[in-house]
Parts: sequence; structure tokens; C-alpha cells
Amino acid sequence: MSEQEDKFNRGVALAGKLFEGLDVEAVKMSDSFRAHTMAHLFGDVWQGSELELQERSLVTCVTLIALNREHEQRLHFTGAKNLGVPREKLEGAIAHVAHYAGWPNAVTAFRVLDEVWPADS
Repeated sequence: MSEQEDKFNRGVALAGKLFEGLDVEAVKMSDSFRAHTMAHLFGDVWQGSELELQERSLVTCVTLIALNREHEQRLHFTGAKNLGVPREKLEGAIAHVAHYAGWPNAVTAFRVLDEVWPADS
């Protein structure tokens, strides 16, 4: 097995863990871009030893909140939940980011969080 194939397989396994219960095939991208995403992003970048997996997930969520990327928030808030990141950490991250990236971004993020992870669940 080549190194690229190994990264791809590790990426697919990690994405399966992160996005369990979601239809990731519904995310529109070309086959070659999907393969690159699996091999590079999830098979290489997300596999680094500098951060724990939950920390990577939280950093990703914070970035998506700051950039106001609703669609990707849905995916990665679910991923954080699947990895065991407490909802309270996401709520704290949203409140913190509000002061640096804008209140509207935080309001949007709280709405998306409630859509994918209701507070009473």
C-alpha cells in the first residue's frame, strides 16, 4: 500500500468517526477533491500529534464560528459531539468568539448548535 493510500484510508476512518450519522456524501465536491480531502486533511493534518483529537475538533469549530460557516458548523459540531467534546465547551467557545469575530456570528453558531445538538439532549 502506498503512503497516499494509507493516508486516504486513515482519513476515511477518521471522517467516519467524526461524522457518524451524517450523510457526508451530500457534501458536494468532485471525486478528486474528496480524495484529497480524505488523504490530506483527515489522513494527514488531523492525524498530527501536536493536538489531541478533541482539541483539533474544538479549534476547527472555533474557526468555523469566527468565519460564520454555517454548513461546516453543522458537520463539525456533530463531529465534536461524536468525539465527546462537552456541549458546554462549544457554548463557551461561541461566547468567547463573539467578542472577537462578532455577535452575529455567535448568534448564528448558537442556532446551528441547537439544530444539530439540542440543549436538552
